[in-house]
Amino acid sequence: MKYIIFGVVAVFVIILIYVISTYNSLVKEKNKVRTNWSQIDVVLKRRSDLIPNLLETVKGYTTHEKETLEATISARNKYLSANTSAEKIEANTELSAAVNRVMLLAEAYPELKADTSFVELQKSLKESEDKIQFARQFYNDSVYTYTNRLESFPSSIIANMFNFEHYELFLIEDFEKETPKVKF
Repeated sequence: MKYIIFGVVAVFVIILIYVISTYNSLVKEKNKVRTNWSQIDVVLKRRSDLIPNLLETVKGYTTHEKETLEATISARNKYLSANTSAEKIEANTELSAAVNRVMLLAEAYPELKADTSFVELQKSLKESEDKIQFARQFYNDSVYTYTNRLESFPSSIIANMFNFEHYELFLIEDFEKETPKVKF
């Protein structure tokens, strides 16, 4: 009888250790996803902070491109007012498209293309875009790992018991896959 009780207690302790270990590893993965998202958020914010300066520079050279500039301002404001990561991802897509249109204006205005402040802003935006790509890849890798843990048996049981949430991948839109067309 003593051995049966010892055996039951031992099995219970092993299961408890497994649950605690799995729970802790899921928490670590979730926190890694959140940290990686915050890195994306920082870089997206940096890019959105550069946009007003870029637009002011462009505005000085392009008087009849009002629609492009207004669309960019609107997309930036949408990003700044976004609260969830899904809203920020959607707003980022619009902002990326708008910024690409502004950058294409430089091709139509050679004097803008030669302006040193525009060149510096363009360089800063390029650096930001590169950082966004890197952060997006890092974030998506952590979401992938975390999602695998959430959906794999038996850790999925623990994840469901403690209501671990899923996170969305940060995917690029179709327009971002296309090569911009420059017309002279």
